[in-house]
Amino acid sequence: MPRLLLVLCFGLLPLVALAVVEAYPFESDAERRRYNALIDELRCPKCQNQNLAGSDAPIAKDLRAEVYRLIRDGKSDQEILTFMHSRYGDFVLYRPRLTLETVALWLGPLLLVLIGALVWWRLSRGVAKPSDDNESLSEAEQARLKAVLEKRDD
Repeated sequence: MPRLLLVLCFGLLPLVALAVVEAYPFESDAERRRYNALIDELRCPKCQNQNLAGSDAPIAKDLRAEVYRLIRDGKSDQEILTFMHSRYGDFVLYRPRLTLETVALWLGPLLLVLIGALVWWRLSRGVAKPSDDNESLSEAEQARLKAVLEKRDD
């Protein structure tokens, strides 16, 4: 068994060498940090919930190269985000802008919490508290209740 495990490990080792590592030359660490922050903030258009940094899709590779090119061209972070948004729409941004189309996305959760709090408040206010005293019963009702309880105990 240990031999089989060893053979599998050494057999799969060459596959690691096939992994693509993009190495872009940056002039400063600030550029590298900007690049990493942008590819972490932008979503891959092909993948559902992966950013550009974590996606292996060909489109993600192209977009990483585009972000690198825009940084090298001296574009600001906002200009790069605007460029990507104009090309790929709201989906490419993890934090969509607050517009008329996205107002439900931003305010929907708050609205649901407020509606839930209102429903809870209304329901808790409308529930009648049971009374422990028999003063609300007439004398005839109290006598009948006493008779029923005595009959049940027998």
